[in-house]
Amino acid sequence: MKDLLCDHFQETVGELLIRHKSILDVLSKLDEASARVHRSTIKAVTQCGCLKIDAKKPTIPEDATLWQLKEIFNSHLKGELCSNCKDTIEKEMGRLLFYLAALCNHLDINLYDVFIKEQKTLDTLNYFNFT
Repeated sequence: MKDLLCDHFQETVGELLIRHKSILDVLSKLDEASARVHRSTIKAVTQCGCLKIDAKKPTIPEDATLWQLKEIFNSHLKGELCSNCKDTIEKEMGRLLFYLAALCNHLDINLYDVFIKEQKTLDTLNYFNFT
């Protein structure tokens, strides 16, 4: 079912993409959409205040295990997105997905296949992926 949803989304993007049809337009719009996700997340901190960032260098013991590192590192985020900020960020992420699907269409890449391949990589490498 999920592959059908992803394929349907990618097909719809292909049908609706008219004005920014050039690969150059798609690449620049993908970058712009990414920047808008960043900006709306930053605004949740700087303008709304629903999120706060508490960042500092973590102290990592020399004998820390891989499993302990997961507990040592954190997102530096405090708080939760308010409904307005969440709606805005979701909208911007939707545009990002739109242009990612458009890029996939131009390059004859199936977006669902990208998800599957990345999931297989994550399953194979597990914690050794180090992302």
